[in-house]
Amino acid sequence: MHSPLPFNARAARILREKLGMAPGHVAYGMRASYGLAHITPDHITAWERGTAVPTASELTALAGALWCAPRELMGAPRTLREHRLARGLAAEDVARVTGLPLDAYLHMEETGRWTGTKGQATALADLLQLPPRDRVSITGLEGELAHLLTEAVSTRWQAHIRAIARLVSIDRRDLQEPLRAMHQEYQTLLAATLSRAGGATASGEAGRQFIDDIVDTFWSRLPGH
Repeated sequence: MHSPLPFNARAARILREKLGMAPGHVAYGMRASYGLAHITPDHITAWERGTAVPTASELTALAGALWCAPRELMGAPRTLREHRLARGLAAEDVARVTGLPLDAYLHMEETGRWTGTKGQATALADLLQLPPRDRVSITGLEGELAHLLTEAVSTRWQAHIRAIARLVSIDRRDLQEPLRAMHQEYQTLLAATLSRAGGATASGEAGRQFIDDIVDTFWSRLPGH
């Protein structure tokens, strides 16, 4: 069971009004052009008021009736399925481009677990135009990224920058300052912990929290990503 799509009710209303269309006109277009015989003006009104959200097929038809791309009616995509719908692509299109059997791809959408190869992940990211953070999240690489970042702040960050750059598909030069700053911040926490407890790691609450939040901290230090 998929969660409701992120739907931008205000954008739907503004787009309709700019076209000079009433809810009835939009509903008729969805029925006539997309075969959604159940759609009435009340559906359009409910979506625009935020009291209901369209299904995937309804969203695609609504975008067609409003002469816009599906992503213009959506909030920020979060899942693989939502990114695909935002691009107006059928599951068959993604399966073909990535070289995955359709049933295998649909299973990935359903479970939220990417099991394709790195090459297929690259093809997916290119097709869906995924920003680096979403690419890492959707293809299940956050655990690997967290491990690399933890190693980088715990030891020499310079020794891990190549692997991190390859994983997130970002130029190493753009990673130097964020990793240096994160390393310095963690080492400061480590030193404070050692001075208080004489331990071997940053075992204090602040140190543990830093590691727990390390992926979010990393992305927050990368403006535009």
